Amino acid sequence: MKNEQTLVFGINPVREKLKASSHDVLEILIADRPEGPALRSIDVEAKRLGLRVTYVSPDLLSRLTGGGKHQGVLAKVEAYVHLAFTELVRRLSVSSGSDWLLILDGLTDPRNFGALLRSAEAVGVQHVVIPKNRSVGVTPTVVKASAGAVHHLNIYRATNLRRAIVTLKERGFWMVGLDAQAEATIHEVEYPERLGIVLGSEGKGVRPIILRECDYLVSIPMLGKIASLNVAVAGAVFLYELLRQRRTIDKTGAKR
Repeated sequence: MKNEQTLVFGINPVREKLKASSHDVLEILIADRPEGPALRSIDVEAKRLGLRVTYVSPDLLSRLTGGGKHQGVLAKVEAYVHLAFTELVRRLSVSSGSDWLLILDGLTDPRNFGALLRSAEAVGVQHVVIPKNRSVGVTPTVVKASAGAVHHLNIYRATNLRRAIVTLKERGFWMVGLDAQAEATIHEVEYPERLGIVLGSEGKGVRPIILRECDYLVSIPMLGKIASLNVAVAGAVFLYELLRQRRTIDKTGAKR
């Protein structure tokens, strides 16, 4: 039986994939006569890792990616395997660090998902929990939108997201949900170190059954006429407020 494959394309996604792990890379396709230092460095690194490198026409890369912005490079890799939520519980049982978890309730847009993963990885998040059903998983579009950040994250699927949140709370995590109707803003709460950051779907937000499990509900202050932000933008704003608070603690020992 032939192994399932997925595609990683674009300079940053492929470069980050090679940095994170190369054991599941089946082949690297590079446009004929690679130009520019970025493509040449990928070519050299792939060969150093002992990977098969094939030079093909840019037209073939365009066909393989369905017209995606491949930037002259594509990696064929074994299909992405999401981790089971029980694996997250096991890992947390041997860790007492100040982890942040990103919990996404029913995102369906792969570009938003990828953009959120990029922001999450940038601020130090390592673990992401998504529902097993009615949610986008990791696809080539997600990998591209994340600029390869997905390769540095652990992504878990939970059969029952509410029950998963309860389990995490039992293990010392506090839950904060981003809700446009919340009175408290993201700047007004002092967040605990072990925190689950709950974001909702593009149109409906976080479901009420999930909001009820949150210890804090916060909103992003808005001064203009637009009533809401794209979930990827809202998530990035919130994540960087958390990072600001944590850096303040690291520098002064207390919140300002």
